[in-house]
Amino acid sequence: MGRHKHGRFMHAIVARDQLSPNVTRLVLEASRIAEIRRPGQFVIVRLGEGAERIPLTIADADPAAGTISLIIQAIGVSTMDLVALEPGDAIRDVAGPLGRATDLIDHGHAVCVGGGVGTAVVYPIAQELHRRGVAVTSVIGGRSREWVILEDELRTAGDVVVCTDDGSYGRHGFVTDALKDLCEAGGVDEIFAVGPVPMMRAVSELTRPYGIRTTVSLNAIMVDGTGMCGGCRVSVDGETRYACVDGPEFDGHTVDFKSLADRLTTYKAFEQQTLARREACLIPGLAQHADSSAAAPDPGAASPAEGVAR
Repeated sequence: MGRHKHGRFMHAIVARDQLSPNVTRLVLEASRIAEIRRPGQFVIVRLGEGAERIPLTIADADPAAGTISLIIQAIGVSTMDLVALEPGDAIRDVAGPLGRATDLIDHGHAVCVGGGVGTAVVYPIAQELHRRGVAVTSVIGGRSREWVILEDELRTAGDVVVCTDDGSYGRHGFVTDALKDLCEAGGVDEIFAVGPVPMMRAVSELTRPYGIRTTVSLNAIMVDGTGMCGGCRVSVDGETRYACVDGPEFDGHTVDFKSLADRLTTYKAFEQQTLARREACLIPGLAQHADSSAAAPDPGAASPAEGVAR
């Protein structure tokens, strides 16, 4: 970790790569977290003073290098700010590891199902299962080839079946189509599924008749990651649970997915308003700059592009 000018530790970005059009992998310094993290756990990230607290699954870790990998989907203002970071930049706060580690089997055959950025959550699970000697099949999907992530990394842990909605790569269809074939073939001992709520719900309903234990991750509903805000309440087996402290993983056959889907819309309007304010503020700034420049040309003034950048 680097040190902030006021003495606070910062977590430097050491590598960045683009996995899909809106999914970015950041590798950052976090040596103590790298040493003790376990599959299924997450960190709370805060880019700077006053910034939003964002829960992110630890996708990978390198204890020798003292780094962890975070895979981030840019969908709101805060995540857009994070993925804009480059090597040499730093994140002020990274707290963790938090959450309960994944309850993993030690033998047999496990299927890891990842939809979109959910593939980043099943990746460390597949790694650890493989290390334990479990046969792993990963079923991952995306809208088209460019949205499929971590295929090569998952192949180091076992077989991989790729599905695309448009058939541009791999198998044409949804991950549930490929999963159904595996269930009907038999020999599957447990399923781990992470992705959009409708996908996890469909997987859970698919596996119910087969009696295959199905674990889903509800990390997408978390807000502050400590259980204090109550924003991640979910009904599991008829009882209220908190995804951040009781999970984030639960038995998919006991999750009330309807109430979960409703809760995910809680902050949608606020996020849209924040995005609108950010997008709207650029044009007046450019217009004002253009007007002032036309009225009184100044050879030393910044260009419109430079003014916006600052």
